[in-house]
Amino acid sequence: MSTWTRRGVLGAAALGGLAACSSDPPGPARPTPSVSTSPPAPSPSGGGPVPWSQLRRHVQGSLARPGGPTYDQVRLLQNPRYDGQRPLAVLTVASAQDVATGLAFAQEHGLPLAIRSGGHSYPGWSGGGSPRALVLDCRSLSDVRVDGATATIGAGATLAPVYDRIGGAGRAIAGGSCATVGVGGLTLGGGVGVLTRAMGLTCDAVRSMEVVTADGRVRTASADEEPDLYWALRGGGGGHLGVVTSFEFDTVAAPTVSTVYLEWPFAAAAKVIDAWQDWAPTADARLWSTLKALGGEAHPGEPTLLLSGTWVGPTGSFDAQLAGLLDHVPAPSVRSTHTRSYRDQMAAFAGSGAREAFAATSHVAYDALDHRGIADLLDQVQGAQASGIKEAGVSMDALGGKVRELAPDDTAFVHRQALATVQYTATFPPGRATTADAYVHGFRAAMLPHWGHHAYVNYADPTITDYRAAYFGSNADRLAQARTAYDPDGFFSQPQDF
Repeated sequence: MSTWTRRGVLGAAALGGLAACSSDPPGPARPTPSVSTSPPAPSPSGGGPVPWSQLRRHVQGSLARPGGPTYDQVRLLQNPRYDGQRPLAVLTVASAQDVATGLAFAQEHGLPLAIRSGGHSYPGWSGGGSPRALVLDCRSLSDVRVDGATATIGAGATLAPVYDRIGGAGRAIAGGSCATVGVGGLTLGGGVGVLTRAMGLTCDAVRSMEVVTADGRVRTASADEEPDLYWALRGGGGGHLGVVTSFEFDTVAAPTVSTVYLEWPFAAAAKVIDAWQDWAPTADARLWSTLKALGGEAHPGEPTLLLSGTWVGPTGSFDAQLAGLLDHVPAPSVRSTHTRSYRDQMAAFAGSGAREAFAATSHVAYDALDHRGIADLLDQVQGAQASGIKEAGVSMDALGGKVRELAPDDTAFVHRQALATVQYTATFPPGRATTADAYVHGFRAAMLPHWGHHAYVNYADPTITDYRAAYFGSNADRLAQARTAYDPDGFFSQPQDF
């Protein structure tokens, strides 16, 4: 996630860092004056030239400016639709002290600030391109260390190496399946994924965090130290309260993971959706599934309905668990299953991590769809067939299980009692961004009468106007109080702030 300074633009507080960065300076690190060997660029705020060489001299990391040899690589986000963003500079930080120095430099020179963890901001807010900003890029802060049942992970670490390192130690955490997602953004927004029902949200496993706040202090947030900050950073989204530089996670013994892939003709979609939404959120907590209905050019003829599921219980019991759904729907046309170690299965989910342009938005579903709601959903999927979009549709990811064991106000993630998170997506070829945006937003609008306004903060959508209620619900006021306490001057701000 990302945040914007109130002076300009975005900066994501969901950042990666090193566990060793635990110093606690009395205030923001202020760069000392130095002589620049090149003409400084003018300040966006009109306050005089920006002494970039000064910043470069006082950080351990690297600073890339337009025209430099690394700039055109380090400025890129994961979504190619934002490749045109050209930030003022990209500071690849090497420590929490670099983060503090970068924050102070931005404050001192009136610079818009963008902070990046994995680079997956759906609206592109971590790109620092509109208006142009200084980007604090924490993707290189990616330490992963396992000590017994505790994993210490820099929030810029991406999921593929995280799973590899933790799984190699015989341990596990729950998270998403995308190889290149950063742990920071995932965790601060809650963290839903393929083992959510069995292990809880990613944020539920967080024991403590190291956080650089707007005053330059490096704080520890845990149940015992800074408990309000700890509460807010588990599901409140990144970018509001500071820059998280490291997480300590409680891990569990790595399970054996059985997976299933099922596919049905689209004619069976209404019956399958009806049965799935009653079964999936209330199934054995060790079973998770996502149901997808996808159309577009990648699905000639008719859309595809498919289910992907994971089971971490006894391998021999998997078929009996699936019977709770399959006994009530037409037989799938495709069925495949695999059983792998946690490490191998998470690597199999990761795929290639290739960059692909996409548009997306979300719902959080509290109510099962009636027949009219299912019909509206399927009409939208069918509409993708003639859209010129590569692939578009809906994914419904089951909640329940361990997620419901905590109350909605135990962490900032409020949607504990929901049935599922819902994502509307569209991947598109060059020149089709407007069409893709219209498709996903039209899909969400069509489902508003059925699922209301709830949405998932990790799938941020700038077109959602009542976003505080949508993302945070009854927790919004407490989040605002934490913001006042830890950022009283409103340094961290973003287009969708609390």
